[in-house]
Amino acid sequence: MAEYKAVKIVAGKGGWGGPLTVKPTDERPLIYCVTGGGIHAVAQHIADLTGGEPFDGFKSSAPFDKIAVAVIDCGGTARVGVYPMKKVLTVDIHATSPAGPLAMFITPELFVSGVKPEHVTLVG
Repeated sequence: MAEYKAVKIVAGKGGWGGPLTVKPTDERPLIYCVTGGGIHAVAQHIADLTGGEPFDGFKSSAPFDKIAVAVIDCGGTARVGVYPMKKVLTVDIHATSPAGPLAMFITPELFVSGVKPEHVTLVG
């Protein structure tokens, strides 16, 4: 069994939602990154601090129930609501707020935006 640590993620400048506390588990080890171009710095930082497994969601897919947190780069309406709808903690690197057809699922308990690596800190 891996030793995972928890992080607190707060909204950045102009961001919305959170704070989120993320702690991977053996059942949900993935720091799921869907930003294109590999693992984004925010996802890598979360993985480094928590011991979670960085996962490139553009190269492959994983079941929602394996994801500890999804890091997205959606400034629009599509991906921004998909992960919250599935009850997956979601970090958007863009400063977005609830919008689009899935806005009802985007709650401060599930979503935080405008996040940069400095907005992610160890808990405890």
